[in-house]
Amino acid sequence: MSRPPFLQIDPPQRLLMGPGPINAHPRVLRAMSADMLGQFDPEMTFYMNETMALYRQVFMTENRWTFLVDGTARAGIEAALASLIEPGALTLILRTGRFGLLLSEIAERLGADIRVLDLPWGETATPDQIEEAIKQHRPRVFACIHGDTSTTMAQPLDGIGELCRRYDVLSYADVTATLGGMPVRTDQWGIDVISGGLQKCMGGPPGSAPITISDRAADFIMSRRHVEAGIRSSSQTDGSRIRIASNYFDLAMIMDYWSEKRLNHHTEATSMLYAAREAACIVLEEGLENRFARHTQASTALIAGLRAMNLEIFGQDAHRMTNVTGLWIPENINGEAVRTRMREDFGIEIGTAFGPLAGRIWRIGTMGYNAVKHKVLLTLGALEAALAAEGYPVPRGAAVDAALACWP
Repeated sequence: MSRPPFLQIDPPQRLLMGPGPINAHPRVLRAMSADMLGQFDPEMTFYMNETMALYRQVFMTENRWTFLVDGTARAGIEAALASLIEPGALTLILRTGRFGLLLSEIAERLGADIRVLDLPWGETATPDQIEEAIKQHRPRVFACIHGDTSTTMAQPLDGIGELCRRYDVLSYADVTATLGGMPVRTDQWGIDVISGGLQKCMGGPPGSAPITISDRAADFIMSRRHVEAGIRSSSQTDGSRIRIASNYFDLAMIMDYWSEKRLNHHTEATSMLYAAREAACIVLEEGLENRFARHTQASTALIAGLRAMNLEIFGQDAHRMTNVTGLWIPENINGEAVRTRMREDFGIEIGTAFGPLAGRIWRIGTMGYNAVKHKVLLTLGALEAALAAEGYPVPRGAAVDAALACWP
């Protein structure tokens, strides 16, 4: 597409029904247009405190250390791992999809001694499998993904935190794809550090990573600051900590910034704080249980419509995410041609896939502001038309009818 350079930004309207990002809620976009404040203005620090309180509710936790890391969801992941993993620390990573592999890549760059629990894409691990891997490898840190959008499966985490504590393991989970759409029961699960993002079920833009940290993990992270630069090594056995290699992603420093000390670490991304605060307000005004039910209903209706088109759903029903659905691309159908037709003819985006599933499945998101009846119906109607145009014998009208039947 050719156009004159440097015109005012005017992106095309898209209905983003892929695995994320999704369309941000208009209230969040309006909040982002509010005026700037100085980072230590009392009004600004008041908003920071409000945001911490809001996200304690979103994360379903009493954790004091619940705040924002400036950057996309990956910034939260990297800050968590950089602050938990010392060079040479044995780290167990659960890998059942693309984003488990990402955890490995980050941990490797941090100098971790990595062990993995690998499962085929589309499967989830049982508590027994995780315990057996912990007993075998005796890691210092265990890391996993709650909802991996590459496979559309949700890893059960109930009891995993207690299991890790039993073996003196620090635990981390990424909930970017599930926060605000599926229950993230931080205190019930007992996970030490959990981080997420705004751009999926929270209904905001990418650029801020909410994070919550247990007192146990906070004590460990804070203990790593009391070392002298350049004199520690990973071979020490005297119990001293190794300083966090990253400045920007040093959670101990970020925690000081968000605490009553207000020690300067960075300039808070003001507009993103406004966005995160407003997104949490919207979630809590709707009510967590109501919101979870809405995501489940939208996903159920989508799946009913897809099956009415004689399409096969990917993965296990028992562990399917309630906000991203994978479906097999029919044989002899060009998956990219269908996606292009949906985007160009209907302005609707659905997702492709990674790794062993690339070119084999589509991924459709029903998240946040988009997990509503009319957007699900529009997506199904567009997919039906695109499939028919590519020669797939779709029963016309069946998908929308089946989805409509899922709403009262």
